[in-house]
Amino acid sequence: MVTKKPKVVIIGAGMAGLTAANKLYTAELLDLCVVEGGNRIGGRINTSEFFGDRIEMGATWIHGIGGSPVYNIAQHINSLQSDQPWECMDGLLETEVVTISEHGYGLNPSLVDPITNLFNKLMDFAQGKLVLEDKNIAKSSNGGNLNMSLGSFLRRGLDAYWDSVKDDNQDIELDKWRKRSLEQGVFAMFENIQRTYTSAGDLQMLDFNAESEYRMFPGEEITIAKGYLSVIEALASVLPAGLIQLGRKVSKIEWQPDESLQIENGTSNKPVKLHFVDGSIMFADHVIVTVSLGVLKQGIHQDSGMFNPPLPSFKTQAISRLGFGVVNKLFLKLHPIHDEEYAINFPYLQMVFNQSEPNPKIPWWMRRTANLSPIYGKSNVLLSWFAGKEALELESLDDEEIIDGFSKTISSFLLNSKHFKKSNELCNGHANESSFKVEKVLKSQWGTDPLFLGSYSYVAVGSSGDDLDAMAEPLPKGTTIHSNICSAPLQILFAGEATHRTHYSTTHGAYFSGLREANRLLHHYHCIDI
Repeated sequence: MVTKKPKVVIIGAGMAGLTAANKLYTAELLDLCVVEGGNRIGGRINTSEFFGDRIEMGATWIHGIGGSPVYNIAQHINSLQSDQPWECMDGLLETEVVTISEHGYGLNPSLVDPITNLFNKLMDFAQGKLVLEDKNIAKSSNGGNLNMSLGSFLRRGLDAYWDSVKDDNQDIELDKWRKRSLEQGVFAMFENIQRTYTSAGDLQMLDFNAESEYRMFPGEEITIAKGYLSVIEALASVLPAGLIQLGRKVSKIEWQPDESLQIENGTSNKPVKLHFVDGSIMFADHVIVTVSLGVLKQGIHQDSGMFNPPLPSFKTQAISRLGFGVVNKLFLKLHPIHDEEYAINFPYLQMVFNQSEPNPKIPWWMRRTANLSPIYGKSNVLLSWFAGKEALELESLDDEEIIDGFSKTISSFLLNSKHFKKSNELCNGHANESSFKVEKVLKSQWGTDPLFLGSYSYVAVGSSGDDLDAMAEPLPKGTTIHSNICSAPLQILFAGEATHRTHYSTTHGAYFSGLREANRLLHHYHCIDI
């Protein structure tokens, strides 16, 4: 008699889902299927091309190569080198950083560097990497206030820094005010960079204490020459044709948290029933849910009804409390300048916006963009990052509106800049024009994509690492076995970056979570994890 293999359905063909599928398929003990709502694999990994350059619309960096499973896979499949130019192939171009205020004045390192060092020290302290020797600045932690946000901590640190700096008696009050205003703008620039790192639209929403739990791998941060998608394709390569089903969006998951299953002839009915938007259904013994936290947030509402019956309160509360933000990338192709006399290599531009007297010509959605730079050394493709409501606004704009907003912004920054003095010559002295003509734009749109509804998770004020652990708890909780009745264990398992306590928001966090849930099932069936 042939024993049927337990049926496992994985929802989502991103990093977490394909890692789990890769592990479970190689064990050859389960009937496996991956259903993906979109028309491609990869999830929030989406490698593309833009004017001959390889770019990433989603996940971009390997955050530290020491111990990273993503780095190990990329190295193993020879994806770290390519003849085709790729995004950030020469790192962050930090040797060419130029910091300019919105009215076009280059800022002296003597003003920028102290604020840069202060911000870095405050972040190192928040992340548990540093003990601050300056008692005034250290007091900004407020004794570990459990409800404090990272944003509040950083601003207290800036205030404490100003209190600790002795005023130069030769400075007149106006000069002091101008200096403080510029320092505040520089500090805000680094806050905006941090927003894109974390996806928190406002750092006042980001929990301070959770920062010290987040873990980074040691070593340099790099991009993948042949594209992040090459790692995904390597994971999927062991799966036979047809195991991954594209265009199969799940609309409802029915499960049995309390009802027991009658055993008939030594087997039980499959406890999970999946409904798809096309009207089809599928039954499973186990389902691994790897959809984004944004989709889960939408799915726990009664009107959406993703789960029937609804998830237990411990799970819905964790989903509700955790943060899930939007981060988008904007690529701008500059029209090439063939006249060598006027050819200008665009630097890594740090933009300091005036916090008290903003230029009305600059659109609001540009005002918290921290930097603009070529995607590699001499590329004429520029990249800028957007987070929060600005990122969502970017998704709603057409190309002409984006080009117009960019042109007005960069013109303001180039107005008096010595670094770009050729630009005024090239545009015949017109301050409202720029020598950098945008030919084409390309933007990501993670916030409005119904398959994601955002970019990645963060620990919001009011939540904690315990909520990330709760996200990882399988359902139903606990198993009881009687004479002829048993509750079906591990009906719904959860994976994805938002289920990892120390590596949330990363691709390697998603990888670890997929491996965790695959091993959970293998251990359940008394398989040895190899």
